[in-house]
Amino acid sequence: MAADSTNGELVLSADSVTTALRDMILTGSLGIGVQLRQEALAKRFGVSRIPVREALKRLQAEGLVQHTPHQGSIVASQSIPELLETLDIRIGLETRALKLAIPLMKASDHKAAREIMARYDASDSPLEWTELNLEFHLCLYRPCGRPRLLKMIEEIVRGIGIHLRAQQSYKAGRKSPQSEHREILKACVARDVPLAIELLEKHIEHTQSALQDD
Repeated sequence: MAADSTNGELVLSADSVTTALRDMILTGSLGIGVQLRQEALAKRFGVSRIPVREALKRLQAEGLVQHTPHQGSIVASQSIPELLETLDIRIGLETRALKLAIPLMKASDHKAAREIMARYDASDSPLEWTELNLEFHLCLYRPCGRPRLLKMIEEIVRGIGIHLRAQQSYKAGRKSPQSEHREILKACVARDVPLAIELLEKHIEHTQSALQDD
């Protein structure tokens, strides 16, 4: 990865470092609580500290990194009550996005959602299930035309994923979530907004219940 010389290169480097660090955190290569030293990361990625600093700020916004007074940046951790509250926030944001999106959905949106579910069914990777789950939900919400809302949802979902896996709350594997996805999509195709919102809320509440049962 080349050193930075222009603003364009800086953005590219920050994007690359953000992606690499995010993948390392989500795959567990960097565990919860691990200290993220800017100098060491800059050396590892072959860049200056500036794109590393920007990447850490972005990952902090996603909830994957937190800054502490004595340790600096570390891979974030969240308690069960914090996770439950974050899931409540997800319900609020995602039900609003879905409500706005359903009247604007086209057949191509429904087809894209089905294709994502097919890839989900064909995958044997729990990490890939997490990504495909996010992709499925964003596919349904994207017609709402609210980019800031969609970005907030994506950041929250990415930020909470590592903590949910650490709490071993995905006991149901993929069968139960996929069944719920099909019902949500069916309600979207029928343009039944109240039913779709009810199903989505229950879908996220099931994750809350799994956390409380752990």
